[in-house]
Amino acid sequence: MTKMNFHSTLMRHAVDDDDCTVLTLAGAISSTLEEGNVHGLPIIGLDANETRWLLAHWFPGAEYALSLELNREANAPDPMYYDEVEELVALLEAHADPSAGTPIEVRCVSHALACGCLKDKHLWQNLRLPSRAALLEVLRYWFPMLAEKNVHGMKWKKFLYKQLCERDALYVCRAPSCSVCPSFGDCFGPE
Repeated sequence: MTKMNFHSTLMRHAVDDDDCTVLTLAGAISSTLEEGNVHGLPIIGLDANETRWLLAHWFPGAEYALSLELNREANAPDPMYYDEVEELVALLEAHADPSAGTPIEVRCVSHALACGCLKDKHLWQNLRLPSRAALLEVLRYWFPMLAEKNVHGMKWKKFLYKQLCERDALYVCRAPSCSVCPSFGDCFGPE
């Protein structure tokens, strides 16, 4: 039996296969499905109804084409990830542009981005975007106030977690400023 290419299947049903938001959502969903979670909910924090809505809105017909079972959690991640996702979602939603979309659209995009932060590569790579510029386009559209804060071009995952630390007044970095930090290249270097 041929293994399904989840990303291609989603993109065949995409409302706009050039839209960076659609690409972000497809990347978040397909990476989870390809990890073997085909019997559960692909984006942590979104319930079955929200997931069905996301698929119907951005990928009409994909739920059937993917043969998804969205009624239960399967291969649930460590509970600490739920807290981490919810903190990232709260940060993103606090910076959402209300004119960008409806609250459910913002919720879906926020959760997809937050789930992308849990993986090992750069955020744009985890979401299977073609470039860091595509991620910037998504962030500028949905969360412009947050995107504008990254004035020095810090890598997005590091930037989001740094924002969480600053929000909670936690300063893990020992350097007095980024420019003198020995890990400067890890946060600001090329991707």
